Amino acid sequence: MQAQGESFPSCDVLVIGGGPAGSTVSSLLAERGHHVVVLEKAQHPRFHIGESLLPANLPLFEKMGIANEVQAIGMRKPGAEFFSTHHKRAQTFHFSDAWDKSMPHAYQVRRSEFDEILIRHASRKGAEVHEGCKVTAVNFPAAGGVHIVASNEDGTEQQWRARFVVDASGRDTFLANRFKTKIRNPKHNSAAVYAHFAQARRSEGPNEGNITIFWFEHGWFWFIPLVNGHTSVGMVTWPYHMKTRNQRSLQQFLLDNIALNTALSERLQDASMVSPAEATGNFSYASQSTHGPNYLLLGDAYAFIDPVFSSGVWLAMHSGVAGAEAIDTCLKQPAQAASALKRFDHLTRHGLKEYSWFIYRMTNPIMRDFFMHPKNVYRVKEALLSVLAGDVFGKTPIWRSLLAFKLLYYGANVLQPRRAFNAWKQHRLNIRKVDAPALYNA
Repeated sequence: MQAQGESFPSCDVLVIGGGPAGSTVSSLLAERGHHVVVLEKAQHPRFHIGESLLPANLPLFEKMGIANEVQAIGMRKPGAEFFSTHHKRAQTFHFSDAWDKSMPHAYQVRRSEFDEILIRHASRKGAEVHEGCKVTAVNFPAAGGVHIVASNEDGTEQQWRARFVVDASGRDTFLANRFKTKIRNPKHNSAAVYAHFAQARRSEGPNEGNITIFWFEHGWFWFIPLVNGHTSVGMVTWPYHMKTRNQRSLQQFLLDNIALNTALSERLQDASMVSPAEATGNFSYASQSTHGPNYLLLGDAYAFIDPVFSSGVWLAMHSGVAGAEAIDTCLKQPAQAASALKRFDHLTRHGLKEYSWFIYRMTNPIMRDFFMHPKNVYRVKEALLSVLAGDVFGKTPIWRSLLAFKLLYYGANVLQPRRAFNAWKQHRLNIRKVDAPALYNA
């Protein structure tokens, strides 16, 4: 409690979390002259999944002045490959074939290195960064502003007053939990088990750095090549399948499931696991709101969806860009605050909505057919590649072609009613809730 006459340090904006969303919004606001404090519970570098970036990230790296640093740690990623056991073949999509040809590649990165680049950049721009400092309480006094309480690793407590607070706490979803606005996504319920491997066999030549998606009976696997010979491999599956783990270790469960996919098993035949297998459940969720009068929710602190399109880092960083614009307006032009927050809300929901439509249907056999045998009628392939590249916020005129893609998909379902019905019924079974939190422990 505050003692009589006691005062706390103050700032314009306090940011909870120093991941991609928090570091981005912090650097941009500090660059605009705001006093920004960043509280990150961990010490960088720290491990994190989500290593695959999108081409749309690259112009932002240039704008922020970190493009060379990211390039130095990144594996060049010219495209994405999809392998379907049902089709017994792979299909490769190159970003250079997207509608906008100016973003022909992205990078795969170790998140420990990438996230450290971002948070150090925020510090160089003037943000006051505190690592090993975990926020424990956020209060909104009637008099206005925000009161934040945090605990350091040594057990000492710190407190701040801020004009605005940003929740970029990732899957901790600090404010959504506090406000009880976090809702499990009813359309998609998945879990993930993942690890890093050494000496995995990759695609050859310029496609070496491609991410590969392997569908299998119980979900899908990611295969993300990194520099220095390591590869991130993860299984995204349904909770009912996690329940079949029984007494197996996470490592053995992951290896047993890799064995179910012949193509992936061949890639890992001579590989060895070089990191502990980890797991996370309740993979998809969203908060009911993106903002309030003096707070914003960015990136995973607002919502998280299945990572099949590698959209997480891009959506987080873009929310940081949109959030910086909104907060700058709120603090400098209070009369325009309502419209600024409304625009932020629109942009945040727009990106999530565009990816969600595809993600909810990615395990549907009819959608797999579309991906494994792509056609460019009405330029739908170019538009789809633009989505894969992250080009959903700019002026690229992809929307009529995406509508055509969706109509073709719905039409295919009408022409194959039994197959469509069976897929719908299977999806309902897949997403049923299973309460077994112990299954995600090592």
